[in-house]
Amino acid sequence: MSHAVLKLDQAQIDKIKNEYQPYIQSNVPQGGLFVAKVEGCTITAYKSGKILFQGPAAEQESSRWGEGETNSNAQGKSKARKKHAYLPPENVGSMSLIGSDEVGTGDFFGPITVVAAYVSKEQLPLVKELGVKDSKLLKDPQIIEIAKDLIQSIPYSLLVLGNPKYNDLQSKGMSQGKMKAMLHHKAIGNVLSKVSVSAAVEGILIDQFCEPTIYFKHTNSQPGKNPPYFFETKAETLHHSVAAASIIARYAFLKKMDELSDSLGLPLPKGAGSLVDEAAARIIFNHGLEGLKKVSKAHFANTQKAIKLAQQKRKG
Repeated sequence: MSHAVLKLDQAQIDKIKNEYQPYIQSNVPQGGLFVAKVEGCTITAYKSGKILFQGPAAEQESSRWGEGETNSNAQGKSKARKKHAYLPPENVGSMSLIGSDEVGTGDFFGPITVVAAYVSKEQLPLVKELGVKDSKLLKDPQIIEIAKDLIQSIPYSLLVLGNPKYNDLQSKGMSQGKMKAMLHHKAIGNVLSKVSVSAAVEGILIDQFCEPTIYFKHTNSQPGKNPPYFFETKAETLHHSVAAASIIARYAFLKKMDELSDSLGLPLPKGAGSLVDEAAARIIFNHGLEGLKKVSKAHFANTQKAIKLAQQKRKG
């Protein structure tokens, strides 16, 4: 079984915990902070600052967060990373691509927003001029400003999975990973139908959140060759189509969060930390558990924490 180890500071560990919030497990080893299980990988964070990734997708998951010690168990010998067949070519940054990305998967409040966007090689100077880059390097006001220009400049498709539908699918046994795959697949198809036949789409680049074989299984599809599919982590750093998709998805997520906040009369915090627990408890106190489910991902651990806080508030 492959494994990888990263040594990170507390801020980075908190960020990782937030990202994997839907997959947090109740069993935590001695000296541990949290355990999360995703498809093909178990992530265990320790108080020492080390995070252990175990499973077939260990290297893929750990590479999202940094470089670390990576090993594979094969009769006691280390092996080189096994690369999948869908890695993008070296010249990917100069190609005409459809890129896709999503926002909101690690946030307790709000929907999941998925965007696919097409940026041709001729448009690369334009999107650079608009300020497109990794959305994690941009503040929300910058994202809003850039997104308003982008949606007028490039073909894209935005899909929003609201909380009620998300909770319904999750309660019926659908994993978040499958939801994301289906949303990406639909958005990509929408963009392909928008792009004229004369346009040369040289590939489709997905910011990798699961193994390509799992993606095609989830979407009940076959890998395309014309255009070909590419999967890579941190894809927003490889091509401006993914960065643009990420910015538009973030913009849509922020707008939806504002709408939900206005409907409840209180600001909804992002992420899945203690401020989220407190806001969720207020919603339960004022609108009941069903009111909370309308604006949140109910299976997150925040729900149970909020119920306890609301009960304490009533007793007080």
